[in-house]
Amino acid sequence: MMLRKLGCGPARRRARQPMLATMRGFMTRRAPARLIRDSIDPAPLMLGNDVLGNCTAAGIGNHIRATAALAGYQVVVDTPDAVRFYALSTGYVPGNPATDHGGVEVDVLTTALQQGYALARQTLFPLWGTLEPADLNAVRNVTAGLSAAYLGVQLAVADMWTDTAGNPPPLWDTPTPVGRGDPTPGSAGGHCLLLWDYTGTTDTDVVTLLTWGTRQKATWRWVRSRIMEAHGLAWRQLLPAGALNPTHQDWDALVSANEAYLAGADVV
Repeated sequence: MMLRKLGCGPARRRARQPMLATMRGFMTRRAPARLIRDSIDPAPLMLGNDVLGNCTAAGIGNHIRATAALAGYQVVVDTPDAVRFYALSTGYVPGNPATDHGGVEVDVLTTALQQGYALARQTLFPLWGTLEPADLNAVRNVTAGLSAAYLGVQLAVADMWTDTAGNPPPLWDTPTPVGRGDPTPGSAGGHCLLLWDYTGTTDTDVVTLLTWGTRQKATWRWVRSRIMEAHGLAWRQLLPAGALNPTHQDWDALVSANEAYLAGADVV
């Protein structure tokens, strides 16, 4: 039976946080109608999210791995790496369950920008920015051009349903089948996960989400009903060159937004 923990706090905005709207060309273009990555294994890992509410830290670790997979290689990210970053970014004290309160995505991303995500042999520093969660075209652009979208969602109790073998629903969708519990978004709690690919852009087309070490399928209408925040992470040193990447002008705008945030960001 797979254990699954939540741990994403309510969506927040901080003063002067970087916004992806500054990448005007990248964010306003029409996203690809389909993004099929069946031949690429992003190799998501649990990274401790079965025993800790560290989904925000696990999400960053898996974003690193998803980005590397697009370039045809992989980066080793271990559970201790994710737990160490979770402690750094949230105040969690390893071994003390009373301090396991989850994380706020913008604060976790700020920690990654300021102090990096430390692995055994290297520390990686992302650029990042926030986008409007209701703008699904922008979410698709981030997914296609920056490897995956880093989302905060409000899960329903019905989303946490498992069958007698402990398996989650094969597809998250709305409406939810009767008997799976409360279908109200947020009735289970907040969760951080990644959006990896999609079969189309209509409400019933299917997306792939990376969470709890697996690839979970969902419909766009489910995403629309659950999403509370959306961010883009850019590991420029890992991301392969491609036609869907931001232009040099948009990269410069993102760098400038992150530099300005670092120069004047409030302590969190």
